[in-house]
Amino acid sequence: MRKLKYHEQKLLKKVNLYSWKNESNHKETSVMRRYHIQGREDYSKYNNLCGQITKTVAKLKTLPPEDAYRIDKTQTLLAKLYEMGVISNTTNLSSLEKVSVSAFCRRRLPVVLVKLHIAQSIDKAVELVEQGHIKVGVDTITDPAFHVNRSMEDHVTWVKTSKIRKKILEYNDERDDFDVTM
Repeated sequence: MRKLKYHEQKLLKKVNLYSWKNESNHKETSVMRRYHIQGREDYSKYNNLCGQITKTVAKLKTLPPEDAYRIDKTQTLLAKLYEMGVISNTTNLSSLEKVSVSAFCRRRLPVVLVKLHIAQSIDKAVELVEQGHIKVGVDTITDPAFHVNRSMEDHVTWVKTSKIRKKILEYNDERDDFDVTM
């Protein structure tokens, strides 16, 4: 790539389209590929959340272990992150130091669809979500960055009007006669 001229540098002062800040960050690109994240903004948001969590844990660790405020805030933080599905247990504060961007990415809707065997791969799951074939609870979700909590995981299903759902029901001989008329 050629060196930019003065007026070109001045025009691109705020946004440099040729090189990113973290161009040599291979971990970022591997996570974005593995979990099919479409924008760097999502990755940076997850990374900021991880940084805030580790900063909060570091501040909580400076308090004495028997402090009532520390115990209360630790339990609150552990319960919240466990309900979000980011951590697997609520036993100790040291598990929060290891929270990574991948932990947040594993709770995205397409990854949960693969885990529930609704889709075969993450890119196919992203396609299904964007086309409007998936609902969580009563709401149809079209954003692949939707975060699925532990409590919402049981409510991930097909939309009633989805043609893919109808084909699966026909294949499994589970299609109801009432559904045929619709």
